[in-house]
Amino acid sequence: MKTTGVTGLTLSKLTKSDVSGLIKLSSSVGWDYDQNEINTVLASGEIYGHKNDYGEIVSSAAIVPYENNLASIGMVIVHQTYRGFGLAKEVTKRCIDSVSTNTKIMLISTEEGKPLYETLGFKSINRVHKYLSNTCRPIELSVKQNIIIEEYRNQDFEELVQLDSNAFGGCRRTLLVNRIKQSNRCLIARNRNREIIGFGLSIMGSAHLLIGPIVAINASIATQIIHELTQHHTGKLRIDVPGDMNVEIADFLMKIGFEEVNQPPIMMRIATHLPKRNNQLYAISAQMFG
Repeated sequence: MKTTGVTGLTLSKLTKSDVSGLIKLSSSVGWDYDQNEINTVLASGEIYGHKNDYGEIVSSAAIVPYENNLASIGMVIVHQTYRGFGLAKEVTKRCIDSVSTNTKIMLISTEEGKPLYETLGFKSINRVHKYLSNTCRPIELSVKQNIIIEEYRNQDFEELVQLDSNAFGGCRRTLLVNRIKQSNRCLIARNRNREIIGFGLSIMGSAHLLIGPIVAINASIATQIIHELTQHHTGKLRIDVPGDMNVEIADFLMKIGFEEVNQPPIMMRIATHLPKRNNQLYAISAQMFG
């Protein structure tokens, strides 16, 4: 499909053969999408982008559909040389057009990107708290509840999906399959009756160990999961906390060396609020996935 914004560009659906080009595009704007992350996006949804006459990818946007007429858009990138031609709007609209007209779409925007998304019908409804750490500060955690934290097993999957669905506000089965495969660790929290009451993942990226999603029935259990996922990592870390900041989580993150660096806006299309949630989502999967 030829684009109308500038001559010599073609807008098309991207595939695994385009991963290296997407990594190069991401790096050109200072983002850190790597092969594993892009493969997870491709396995869970679709990526579109513009290519120039040399076959170089100069724009991208991805959409990941969930159940219950819900989807997430991310990875919206335009190479510096090709900005100002409307490519971001065109490739994002291609993502929107790939799902049904009644699909509620969420995205986490940069402040610079807000005006563009508003022209496509998105409205700001909340914010995400982005936390970074150069290294985790070891601390002894005062355990307040008698729980067991152990490694994920395949037989835990259905309970994990249900916990995530209630916390996120939509079923993300396909994403969770792929995200668990990609994860560095996936931990499960159980009560004394062996019921799953929380879980968390860590994802090793090119720049940071990303912590999320973190789902738990209360903040104390969430901190124990985060503690277990972070304490033995010696490099940089990142965690994105949604919505109204839980005081216990905020205090814990600061104690172990995290600093809040940004509050990017959460935007929705065909909805004025996030899907119904149960206040048990303490960290998101990634800005791409919500």
